[in-house]
Amino acid sequence: MKHSYLEVMYRNGLALAAYYYLPQREGDSSVRTERAEGGLLVNFARDGRAIGIEITAPSRIDLAGLNDLLTRLGQDPVRAEDLVPLVAA
Repeated sequence: MKHSYLEVMYRNGLALAAYYYLPQREGDSSVRTERAEGGLLVNFARDGRAIGIEITAPSRIDLAGLNDLLTRLGQDPVRAEDLVPLVAA
C-alpha cells in the first residue's frame, strides 16, 4: 500500500474507533506500539517505520495534533475533509 487512508468502525451510527493506515511495504506488521497525545497509538514495523495510527477517541480527534504527529513521523498532513467520516454519523 503506497497511500495513507482512514478506516472507521461504527457502532449504533457513531464512530467507535478508527485507524489511519500509513504507507506500508509488503509483509509489514506491527511489532511495537507507542502512545501519543490525544488518544492516539502509533504502530511501528520491525524497521522502525510508523505504519499506522489508532484513533481511540474519534469524537475528540484534533486535526492540528494529528498533523503534528504525522509531521514528526515524516508523513504528509491530513486535511479536515479527510476526517469527515469520523463525524459524519
